[in-house]
Parts: sequence; structure tokens; C-alpha cells
Amino acid sequence: MKRIVLTVLMVTLIVPVLFAGGEQEAEKEQVRELRVMWWGSQKRHEITIAALELYAKENGVEMIHEFAGWSDYWTKMTTMAAGRNLPDVMQHDYAFLKEWQSRGLLQPLNRYVESGVLDFSQVSESALAGGRIGGELYGVNLGANSMCFAVDVDAFKKAGIAVPSDDWTWAEFEQIVLKLHEELDIWGFGQILTDNQLWKSRYLSAGMQPFSSSGGGLGYSDDSILIDHLELALRLQEAGAVPHISVEASDYDYGGNPEIRPTVEGKAVMEFFWSNQLNAMWTAAGGPDRRNLTLVMIPRVRKDHSANYVKPSQFFSVTRDSANPELAAHFINFFTNSVEANKILMAERGVPIAAHVREALSGLVTRPNQVVFDFMGRVAQDSFPVPPPDPKGWTELLENTYKPIVRDGVLFGKYTPEQAVRIFREEAAKVLQ
Repeated sequence: MKRIVLTVLMVTLIVPVLFAGGEQEAEKEQVRELRVMWWGSQKRHEITIAALELYAKENGVEMIHEFAGWSDYWTKMTTMAAGRNLPDVMQHDYAFLKEWQSRGLLQPLNRYVESGVLDFSQVSESALAGGRIGGELYGVNLGANSMCFAVDVDAFKKAGIAVPSDDWTWAEFEQIVLKLHEELDIWGFGQILTDNQLWKSRYLSAGMQPFSSSGGGLGYSDDSILIDHLELALRLQEAGAVPHISVEASDYDYGGNPEIRPTVEGKAVMEFFWSNQLNAMWTAAGGPDRRNLTLVMIPRVRKDHSANYVKPSQFFSVTRDSANPELAAHFINFFTNSVEANKILMAERGVPIAAHVREALSGLVTRPNQVVFDFMGRVAQDSFPVPPPDPKGWTELLENTYKPIVRDGVLFGKYTPEQAVRIFREEAAKVLQ
């Protein structure tokens, strides 16, 4: 764990102590402290630390920070929650916010909005809605983003293939990936296709919700869509057009770090991630002077029905264990509204939610960020409504059933797609609430 210790003199309590001669002792200092934790790329770490340094300098607060990759982050946070040692402010994800709130691990924030500590006068309600549960705010959106495929434009040109349009289908995706592999002798797509977000996007594009709105299971009855997706993943793996699952697990980081991907190394033509991660990946690949990248939407089941939605990229939440939740809320407000801080952060977590910040950055963003801004503009015009947060029990189902049986089991040949999907449905009915 690292510390940033800068000016610590903003808050000084003057404690009068009376002695026999009426003399008063001098001042007694009180140091304020905040612990902040997040996941992400090396680029995110560097700019977040710089923003913390600015907050520390302006507010006389000792900032303690820790960061990790996606998987390690949640392992650490779960351990800290069990030990009642969570940081004051934690970066949170839409998929897990409701579950953590239901376990009493997050503090409600409405009172800080009402008191003015959190100033959302420049923020639309739609940008805040994803962090509300039962009308109470538990997470402040750090930026808007959406799922995407990053595309190496020059590799497409070399292969003689047009960059796909935003309304492409999974059938077109398969043909393109195979053709790219045939023409370039590299992976057409740089990862396996069983990421759980891609499974969910399939159902959204088919007009169905992944989970039941009333709780207790999956939100669809047609398992053929997931079976078809797993069969596609198997065909592309067997053709060598995507990495084998054993290669993905050992050589690359798909758990939140876009800098360690085959496309960065020139070994693949496309990658799947969230749009706010493009900057880190592009920087790792050599930057705009060396690489020519763009973003396209997720393939669809039907051309007329988008698989994309506008999602809060991450949240900042105040945890149950914070000893100073008002100060934690003040820090989140700084992250949201400070133009100077956002000139450091440069929309790395997604398009800023405060209008005055977006306006201030509009002429300053880099080419990768401009690609993201343009992409999000297209998504806003053609997207699926943001689905509800994943239900309680999803983490257990993901870790104990989806990953070992649906993902690993199918791609390592232990289960057929039909067998894996049947087990998944049975377990979902038991676990999801």
C-alpha cells in the first residue's frame, strides 16, 4: 500500500488549555486521511495518483491509495470486507453494486447531495440513475462508456476487408474473423468469445433480459442463443482464428488490463473491452503515430436491434468502514467537478458526467479519446436501455458455474455446449435472487 503525504495543515484545531497563570498552549494539529482503491491499467494508476496528489494539495488531506488488476482487486476487496477494513472510497462496478449494497457494505449518499457536499447541478439524472438503488444513491458514475470491439484499421486494409459497420451480425463476425486469419496468419479476434458480457449482449440484441426481473433465475427461456454462441467460440478456436483458451489464460490479461492484449503486440486484429479502455490499449500499442485504431459496436443477433447500451464505466462508492464519509463524499465531488483534475484524468474512465467538464475537455482530448467520444455519440443514438444491475447471487454463479463449466468446460472439451447450458440454467435457478 502506498501513501501520498502532502500538505496536511488545512484543518487545525486550536485547543485552548488554561493554566494557573491564564496562559494558553499553542495549536494542536489534526491530520485528515482518506484511503482510496481502484482497479485498472497502468495508465489509470498514474493519472489517478496525480489527481489524488492535486486533491491532497488543495485540501490538506493525507491520501492513501492502492490499486490492482480486475480479478485481484475484487479478491482484495472481499477479504477487506470480511475483516471490516474496507477503504473510505472504493471503485465499484455496475455488475456488483446492488449485491454489495444488499450486504450493507456501502453507505447511502443522498444526504451529501442534499447538503451540497456532492454537487450535481451540472449532471443529468440519467447519468446518476445507474448508481441508485431504491431511490438512494450508492455509487457516483465516473464516466459513460459502452462495450466495443477495438479494430486495427490498417490490418483490415492489408487483408482487403472493409471495417465492419456498427450493425454487423455475429454471422458476419465469424466470416470476417476467419478471413482475417486466412489473409494475415494472425488471430482475427484476440480472445475467446465466452466473456460473460458477450453472452449477455447476445440476449439483449435478441430483445431479452439476461436475468429475471422478479428474481429467481434467468430472464429468458430460449437457451439456443447461448448454445449457438458457445458453438461459434468452439469453431473459431478449432480454426485457430482466436487464441486457444489455454493461451488466453497464460499469456494475456483479460481481467481489466487492456495493455496486455494480442492486438497491442500485432498478433490479433480486434479486441473486446469497454470503450474507456481504448486510451490505455492504444498507448501500449505505440500511440496514434504508430497504430490506427477505431471502435465498432458489438455484433448483433439481428441488425435492427442493438446489443450496446450506455453504462456507467465505474462508480466511486463510500464504504461501510469509512470513518469520515463526508470527506469521502467531498473527494468524489472533486473527481466529478474539478476541471483541473479532469484535465489530468482526460476521460480515461469514460466520458465525464458533468457538462462543464465535458465542455472544458472538448478541445483538449487526444485522438484516442476523440474516437471514444465519437463512438459514444453513435451508441447514444442506437442502443439498448441499460439493463438492471446483476442480481444478488450472480458473483457466485459466475465464479462457481459460468467460468468453470460454461467457459472452461466447453472450450477445454469437458462439456458440450448443451450440457454446460443445462447445468448453468439449473444452478441459476438455485443461486440467483
